[in-house]
Amino acid sequence: MKNPVSLLRRIGLFEGVSYLVLLGIGMPLKYFADMPMAVKITGWVHGALFIALGFALLRVLLTTNWPFLRAVAVFIAALLPFGPFFIDRHMRRWESEVTPAD
Repeated sequence: MKNPVSLLRRIGLFEGVSYLVLLGIGMPLKYFADMPMAVKITGWVHGALFIALGFALLRVLLTTNWPFLRAVAVFIAALLPFGPFFIDRHMRRWESEVTPAD
């Protein structure tokens, strides 16, 4: 994948889904069904995806001419439960702004 924003978008969507699974499935299983392993597994997956998102965002910042505030907006969206899905609409447009290097 040559366009770093494409990778960032994909990781962001996976991270958003993992966050919803953690909050919507893992946490209720932990507190209502006494299954703490659900949070341990989903939390680990979500944490790994969040770290990958951070590295992908850093790569975008270093290889494109994205404004710093745009990167901050993407990071903040990743902290909110439905944030990655809302910002993805903008990221599609931002993705088309970047011409991949050959």
